[in-house]
Amino acid sequence: MKRELVFEIIRVTEAAALAAAPWMGKGNEKAADKAAVDAMRTVFDTIHINGIVKIGEGEKDKAPRLFIGEKIGDGSEGPNLDIAVDPVEGTALVAKGLPNALAILALGKENTFLQAPDIYMEKIAVGSRAKGRINLDASVEDNLREVADALNKSVKDLTVIVLDRPRHNQLIADIRQVGARIKLISDGDVAGGIATGLDGTGVDVLMGIGGATEGVLTAAALKCLGGEIQARLKPRNDTDIKKAKELGIGNIDKLYFTEDLVRGDDVMFAVTAITDGELLKGVRYSGNFATTHSLVMRSKTGTIRYIKTDHTIIRKPEYFPKDIFNCG
Repeated sequence: MKRELVFEIIRVTEAAALAAAPWMGKGNEKAADKAAVDAMRTVFDTIHINGIVKIGEGEKDKAPRLFIGEKIGDGSEGPNLDIAVDPVEGTALVAKGLPNALAILALGKENTFLQAPDIYMEKIAVGSRAKGRINLDASVEDNLREVADALNKSVKDLTVIVLDRPRHNQLIADIRQVGARIKLISDGDVAGGIATGLDGTGVDVLMGIGGATEGVLTAAALKCLGGEIQARLKPRNDTDIKKAKELGIGNIDKLYFTEDLVRGDDVMFAVTAITDGELLKGVRYSGNFATTHSLVMRSKTGTIRYIKTDHTIIRKPEYFPKDIFNCG
């Protein structure tokens, strides 16, 4: 992939974040998501790629834009690319004005991303220093002791990030029994997965059950950061199993490693914060101006860039939908 695409994909996540941010704290998840989707799709149309959505807003009959299988780009000649997007990772976070809402995009060559169904997935993820030391089938205690050893820490100094859900009551009890610290989050486990791979976040391990599509996006980020994720689908019923089989997944119990979720050695990953969080500052508005903070990475080079952008909204190109700032 051309290195210039790194900066093109940032334009996409910036647009989504700028569109969703005015809805912060207004209690309208659907409006925030629609604004981000529309802005993201509009900017995609200006990029010189032939892309197809592998991870997106859902099936065509349920998502008018950025649906799975949708063609992305201006139709120019070039290699076919896989696209994984989450225009608003944490719609509830935006609606409630809570931290760590993100606009996320990953890009890879054709057949890079596992086309995961919209069902639950059990995950464990770590950064580069603990890579090779985790096992989803091992006990919580064994995993945490292995990670602590890899990080040259005491288990009691580890911090494990977990979604705050009733389904994790036993997991939380097991972590506390071992003596590790826990950081509970209400939504947004992609942010938690990214945090394991970055120094200075205070997060060492991600554990628990979240969305399968979020699992693939987390794998894309950790691929760039040199970390590791292991995962397994956790269908709740026959409908979930049917969804997986329709996408060609025959073995529901398969243990997925990072390379199964995100294949190849060239992945680009971009994220722009909508609300403030440990990773990045959220969108700041002042009159006709706005500031965004983004993170963009590439697995091929291992480059990690933090980008602060000041936007003059009234000078945005004509393709940028101006009405996204009208929140009613």
